[in-house]
Amino acid sequence: MKTPFLKNVCIYRLSRDFKLDPETLEKQMAEFAFSPCGSQDMSRRGWVNVTPEKLFIEHEDSFLLCCQHQVKIIPNPVINDAVAERVAKIEADQGRKIRRIERLTIKDEVLHTLLPRAFSKNTSNYVWVDVAHQLVFVEATSARVAEDLLGLLRKTLGSLPVVPLTMETPIELTITEWLKKSAMPAGYAAGSEAVLKAILENGGALRVSKQDLLSDEITTHIDAGKLATTLALDWQKRITFRLADDMTIKAIHYADDLRDQNDDIEREDIHSRMVADFILFKAEFGALLASLIDVLGGEYAR
Repeated sequence: MKTPFLKNVCIYRLSRDFKLDPETLEKQMAEFAFSPCGSQDMSRRGWVNVTPEKLFIEHEDSFLLCCQHQVKIIPNPVINDAVAERVAKIEADQGRKIRRIERLTIKDEVLHTLLPRAFSKNTSNYVWVDVAHQLVFVEATSARVAEDLLGLLRKTLGSLPVVPLTMETPIELTITEWLKKSAMPAGYAAGSEAVLKAILENGGALRVSKQDLLSDEITTHIDAGKLATTLALDWQKRITFRLADDMTIKAIHYADDLRDQNDDIEREDIHSRMVADFILFKAEFGALLASLIDVLGGEYAR
Protein backbone atom coordinates (compact mmCIF):
# COMPACT_ATOMS: atom_id res chain seq x y z
CA MET A 1 0.00 0.00 0.00
CA LYS A 2 1.33 3.44 -0.87
CA THR A 3 1.43 6.25 1.66
CA PRO A 4 -1.54 8.65 1.83
CA PHE A 5 0.81 11.66 1.85
CA LEU A 6 -0.18 13.07 -1.55
CA LYS A 7 2.69 14.47 -3.67
CA ASN A 8 0.70 16.29 -6.37
CA VAL A 9 -2.75 17.74 -5.77
CA CYS A 10 -5.48 19.42 -7.84
CA ILE A 11 -8.10 21.03 -5.61
CA TYR A 12 -11.82 21.50 -6.24
CA ARG A 13 -14.61 23.24 -4.37
CA LEU A 14 -17.98 21.51 -4.06
CA SER A 15 -20.38 24.04 -5.57
CA ARG A 16 -23.38 23.00 -3.48
CA ASP A 17 -23.95 21.23 -0.19
CA PHE A 18 -22.78 17.65 -0.52
CA LYS A 19 -23.05 14.59 1.72
CA LEU A 20 -21.64 11.06 1.61
CA ASP A 21 -23.09 8.03 3.34
CA PRO A 22 -20.39 5.39 4.03
CA GLU A 23 -22.64 2.38 3.43
CA THR A 24 -24.01 3.79 0.18
CA LEU A 25 -20.54 4.82 -0.95
CA GLU A 26 -19.20 1.30 -0.45
CA LYS A 27 -21.94 -0.16 -2.65
CA GLN A 28 -21.42 2.50 -5.31
CA MET A 29 -17.66 1.96 -5.41
CA ALA A 30 -18.09 -1.80 -5.64
CA GLU A 31 -20.02 -1.30 -8.90
CA PHE A 32 -17.00 0.47 -10.37
CA ALA A 33 -14.29 -1.72 -8.85
CA PHE A 34 -11.12 -2.11 -10.88
CA SER A 35 -10.75 -5.10 -13.17
CA PRO A 36 -7.69 -5.73 -15.36
CA CYS A 37 -7.70 -5.04 -19.09
CA GLY A 38 -9.14 -7.71 -21.33
CA SER A 39 -7.29 -8.86 -24.43
CA GLN A 40 -8.71 -6.03 -26.56
CA ASP A 41 -8.85 -3.28 -23.91
CA MET A 42 -6.42 -0.39 -24.27
CA SER A 43 -7.06 0.79 -20.70
CA ARG A 44 -9.23 0.20 -17.63
CA ARG A 45 -9.90 2.34 -14.57
CA GLY A 46 -11.66 1.49 -11.29
CA TRP A 47 -11.56 1.60 -7.49
CA VAL A 48 -9.24 -0.56 -5.39
CA ASN A 49 -8.89 -1.01 -1.64
CA VAL A 50 -7.07 1.75 0.23
CA THR A 51 -6.10 -0.77 2.91
CA PRO A 52 -6.22 -4.59 2.89
CA GLU A 53 -9.45 -4.43 4.92
CA LYS A 54 -11.20 -1.34 3.54
CA LEU A 55 -12.24 0.04 0.17
CA PHE A 56 -11.85 3.55 1.58
CA ILE A 57 -10.79 5.31 4.78
CA GLU A 58 -13.29 7.55 6.58
CA HIS A 59 -12.40 9.99 9.34
CA GLU A 60 -14.50 12.93 10.54
CA ASP A 61 -16.44 13.25 7.29
CA SER A 62 -13.32 12.88 5.15
CA PHE A 63 -13.05 9.97 2.71
CA LEU A 64 -9.88 8.67 1.08
CA LEU A 65 -10.47 6.62 -2.08
CA CYS A 66 -7.97 5.01 -4.45
CA CYS A 67 -8.35 4.63 -8.22
CA GLN A 68 -6.23 2.22 -10.24
CA HIS A 69 -5.59 2.78 -13.92
CA GLN A 70 -4.17 0.09 -16.17
CA VAL A 71 -3.02 0.92 -19.68
CA LYS A 72 -1.51 -1.28 -22.38
CA ILE A 73 1.93 -0.17 -23.56
CA ILE A 74 2.78 -0.68 -27.23
CA PRO A 75 5.83 1.34 -28.35
CA ASN A 76 5.16 3.46 -31.46
CA PRO A 77 8.15 2.00 -33.35
CA VAL A 78 6.64 -1.49 -32.95
CA ILE A 79 3.31 -0.30 -34.36
CA ASN A 80 4.95 1.63 -37.20
CA ASP A 81 7.14 -1.32 -38.20
CA ALA A 82 4.19 -3.69 -38.27
CA VAL A 83 2.09 -1.24 -40.31
CA ALA A 84 4.94 -0.64 -42.76
CA GLU A 85 5.39 -4.39 -43.22
CA ARG A 86 1.69 -4.91 -43.99
CA VAL A 87 1.55 -1.91 -46.31
CA ALA A 88 4.61 -3.09 -48.22
CA LYS A 89 3.13 -6.57 -48.67
CA ILE A 90 -0.24 -5.27 -49.92
CA GLU A 91 1.42 -2.81 -52.32
CA ALA A 92 3.67 -5.57 -53.66
CA ASP A 93 0.83 -8.09 -54.02
CA GLN A 94 -1.67 -5.66 -55.57
CA GLY A 95 0.71 -3.37 -57.46
CA ARG A 96 -0.75 -0.13 -56.10
CA LYS A 97 -0.09 2.54 -53.49
CA ILE A 98 -1.99 2.36 -50.20
CA ARG A 99 -4.10 5.45 -49.52
CA ARG A 100 -4.00 7.26 -46.17
CA ILE A 101 -7.46 6.05 -45.07
CA GLU A 102 -6.44 2.46 -45.82
CA ARG A 103 -3.25 2.93 -43.80
CA LEU A 104 -5.34 4.05 -40.80
CA THR A 105 -7.48 0.92 -41.10
CA ILE A 106 -4.34 -1.22 -41.22
CA LYS A 107 -3.01 0.55 -38.13
CA ASP A 108 -6.23 -0.31 -36.24
CA GLU A 109 -5.89 -3.96 -37.31
CA VAL A 110 -2.26 -4.00 -36.14
CA LEU A 111 -3.26 -2.56 -32.76
CA HIS A 112 -5.89 -5.27 -32.26
CA THR A 113 -3.29 -7.89 -33.13
CA LEU A 114 -0.68 -6.50 -30.73
CA LEU A 115 -2.95 -5.68 -27.78
CA PRO A 116 -3.15 -9.21 -26.32
CA ARG A 117 0.67 -9.33 -26.15
CA ALA A 118 1.20 -5.77 -24.88
CA PHE A 119 2.72 -4.95 -21.51
CA SER A 120 0.43 -3.42 -18.89
CA LYS A 121 1.30 -0.38 -16.79
CA ASN A 122 -0.57 0.21 -13.53
CA THR A 123 -0.84 3.53 -11.69
CA SER A 124 -2.89 4.42 -8.65
CA ASN A 125 -4.15 7.82 -7.55
CA TYR A 126 -5.90 8.93 -4.40
CA VAL A 127 -9.05 11.04 -4.26
CA TRP A 128 -9.75 12.75 -0.95
CA VAL A 129 -13.32 13.94 -0.52
CA ASP A 130 -13.38 16.36 2.41
CA VAL A 131 -17.10 16.69 3.02
CA ALA A 132 -16.48 18.61 6.27
CA HIS A 133 -14.86 21.46 4.33
CA GLN A 134 -16.70 20.83 1.02
CA LEU A 135 -13.48 20.21 -0.91
CA VAL A 136 -12.20 17.47 -3.21
CA PHE A 137 -8.48 16.77 -3.58
CA VAL A 138 -7.28 14.72 -6.55
CA GLU A 139 -3.79 13.23 -6.69
CA ALA A 140 -2.75 14.43 -10.15
CA THR A 141 -0.16 16.63 -11.84
CA SER A 142 -2.58 18.25 -14.27
CA ALA A 143 -6.23 19.20 -14.62
CA ARG A 144 -6.60 16.71 -17.50
CA VAL A 145 -5.57 13.74 -15.35
CA ALA A 146 -7.67 15.05 -12.47
CA GLU A 147 -10.75 15.33 -14.70
CA ASP A 148 -10.43 11.66 -15.68
CA LEU A 149 -10.45 10.70 -12.00
CA LEU A 150 -13.33 13.07 -11.25
CA GLY A 151 -15.20 11.46 -14.12
CA LEU A 152 -14.97 8.08 -12.43
CA LEU A 153 -16.05 9.57 -9.10
CA ARG A 154 -18.95 11.35 -10.81
CA LYS A 155 -20.17 8.11 -12.42
CA THR A 156 -19.77 6.31 -9.09
CA LEU A 157 -21.77 8.85 -7.07
CA GLY A 158 -24.26 9.83 -9.77
CA SER A 159 -23.28 13.51 -9.54
CA LEU A 160 -20.35 15.59 -8.36
CA PRO A 161 -20.89 19.38 -8.34
CA VAL A 162 -17.30 20.69 -8.29
CA VAL A 163 -15.40 23.67 -9.66
CA PRO A 164 -11.64 24.35 -9.44
CA LEU A 165 -10.60 26.12 -6.25
CA THR A 166 -9.98 29.73 -7.33
CA MET A 167 -8.51 32.73 -5.52
CA GLU A 168 -10.04 36.21 -5.55
CA THR A 169 -6.76 37.70 -6.84
CA PRO A 170 -4.97 35.83 -9.65
CA ILE A 171 -2.24 33.74 -8.05
CA GLU A 172 0.42 34.83 -10.53
CA LEU A 173 -0.06 38.48 -9.51
CA THR A 174 0.27 37.68 -5.81
CA ILE A 175 3.37 35.49 -6.00
CA THR A 176 5.04 37.87 -8.49
CA GLU A 177 4.56 40.69 -5.98
CA TRP A 178 6.22 38.55 -3.28
CA LEU A 179 9.28 38.12 -5.48
CA LYS A 180 9.31 41.72 -6.66
CA LYS A 181 9.32 43.05 -3.09
CA SER A 182 11.59 40.23 -1.83
CA ALA A 183 9.05 39.81 0.94
CA MET A 184 7.47 36.42 1.65
CA PRO A 185 4.40 36.05 3.86
CA ALA A 186 4.90 34.97 7.47
CA GLY A 187 5.64 31.26 7.77
CA TYR A 188 6.86 30.92 4.18
CA ALA A 189 10.27 30.92 2.56
CA ALA A 190 10.99 31.01 -1.15
CA GLY A 191 12.47 27.84 -2.61
CA SER A 192 14.92 27.76 -5.50
CA GLU A 193 12.59 26.98 -8.43
CA ALA A 194 10.19 29.16 -10.40
CA VAL A 195 8.66 29.68 -13.83
CA LEU A 196 8.46 33.24 -15.14
CA LYS A 197 6.34 33.96 -18.20
CA ALA A 198 6.07 37.10 -20.27
CA ILE A 199 2.77 38.97 -20.09
CA LEU A 200 2.77 39.55 -23.85
CA GLU A 201 1.93 36.65 -26.13
CA ASN A 202 4.99 34.89 -27.58
CA GLY A 203 7.14 36.68 -25.03
CA GLY A 204 8.74 33.47 -23.82
CA ALA A 205 9.16 31.80 -20.47
CA LEU A 206 12.06 31.32 -18.09
CA ARG A 207 12.47 28.24 -15.89
CA VAL A 208 14.67 28.91 -12.89
CA SER A 209 16.24 26.15 -10.78
CA LYS A 210 18.70 26.17 -7.90
CA GLN A 211 18.70 29.94 -7.74
CA ASP A 212 17.96 32.64 -5.16
CA LEU A 213 14.46 33.74 -6.14
CA LEU A 214 14.73 36.97 -4.14
CA SER A 215 17.77 38.15 -6.09
CA ASP A 216 18.11 41.22 -8.30
CA GLU A 217 18.29 38.96 -11.36
CA ILE A 218 14.74 37.68 -10.77
CA THR A 219 13.51 41.23 -10.08
CA THR A 220 15.00 42.35 -13.40
CA HIS A 221 12.96 39.74 -15.28
CA ILE A 222 9.81 40.82 -13.46
CA ASP A 223 10.47 44.49 -14.23
CA ALA A 224 10.88 43.47 -17.88
CA GLY A 225 7.32 42.19 -17.95
CA LYS A 226 7.38 38.62 -16.68
CA LEU A 227 5.00 37.08 -14.14
CA ALA A 228 5.72 34.15 -11.84
CA THR A 229 3.38 31.31 -12.78
CA THR A 230 5.03 28.66 -10.59
CA LEU A 231 6.88 29.20 -7.33
CA ALA A 232 8.65 26.78 -4.99
CA LEU A 233 7.79 27.41 -1.34
CA ASP A 234 8.71 26.14 2.11
CA TRP A 235 5.97 26.28 4.73
CA GLN A 236 7.18 26.34 8.34
CA LYS A 237 10.01 23.94 7.44
CA ARG A 238 7.38 21.20 7.46
CA ILE A 239 6.21 21.04 3.85
CA THR A 240 7.95 22.13 0.65
CA PHE A 241 6.06 22.33 -2.64
CA ARG A 242 5.60 24.11 -5.96
CA LEU A 243 2.53 26.31 -6.27
CA ALA A 244 1.16 26.87 -9.79
CA ASP A 245 -1.07 29.72 -10.92
CA ASP A 246 -4.03 27.33 -11.30
CA MET A 247 -3.75 26.40 -7.60
CA THR A 248 -2.24 23.01 -8.42
CA ILE A 249 0.26 22.02 -5.73
CA LYS A 250 3.09 19.81 -6.97
CA ALA A 251 6.30 18.12 -5.81
CA ILE A 252 5.07 18.11 -2.21
CA HIS A 253 7.70 16.94 0.28
CA TYR A 254 6.96 16.43 3.97
CA ALA A 255 9.53 16.84 6.75
CA ASP A 256 10.95 13.54 8.01
CA ASP A 257 9.72 14.11 11.57
CA LEU A 258 6.19 14.49 10.19
CA ARG A 259 6.29 11.33 8.06
CA ASP A 260 7.88 9.32 10.89
CA GLN A 261 5.32 10.37 13.47
CA ASN A 262 3.43 7.08 13.31
CA ASP A 263 6.46 4.79 13.29
CA ASP A 264 5.39 3.34 16.63
CA ILE A 265 2.61 1.43 14.84
CA GLU A 266 3.60 -2.13 13.91
CA ARG A 267 4.69 -2.37 10.27
CA GLU A 268 2.48 -5.44 9.80
CA ASP A 269 -0.61 -3.49 10.84
CA ILE A 270 -1.04 -1.86 7.46
CA HIS A 271 -4.63 -0.74 8.05
CA SER A 272 -3.92 1.07 11.32
CA ARG A 273 -0.83 2.78 9.88
CA MET A 274 -2.70 3.93 6.79
CA VAL A 275 -5.54 5.35 8.87
CA ALA A 276 -3.12 7.10 11.23
CA ASP A 277 -1.11 8.52 8.32
CA PHE A 278 -4.27 9.77 6.61
CA ILE A 279 -5.41 11.53 9.78
CA LEU A 280 -1.97 13.10 10.13
CA PHE A 281 -1.78 14.08 6.46
CA LYS A 282 -5.20 15.68 6.25
CA ALA A 283 -4.60 17.72 9.39
CA GLU A 284 -1.23 18.98 8.14
CA PHE A 285 -2.27 19.56 4.55
CA GLY A 286 -5.53 21.13 5.68
CA ALA A 287 -3.56 23.61 7.78
CA LEU A 288 -1.27 24.38 4.84
CA LEU A 289 -4.23 24.97 2.50
CA ALA A 290 -5.99 27.27 4.97
CA SER A 291 -2.77 29.27 5.32
CA LEU A 292 -2.25 29.41 1.55
CA ILE A 293 -5.77 30.67 0.89
CA ASP A 294 -5.18 33.38 3.48
CA VAL A 295 -1.81 34.63 2.16
CA LEU A 296 -3.07 34.48 -1.44
CA GLY A 297 -5.82 36.94 -0.59
CA GLY A 298 -8.79 34.65 -0.04
CA GLU A 299 -10.99 32.40 -2.11
CA TYR A 300 -13.08 33.71 -4.98
CA ALA A 301 -16.64 34.33 -3.75
CA ARG A 302 -19.06 32.64 -6.14
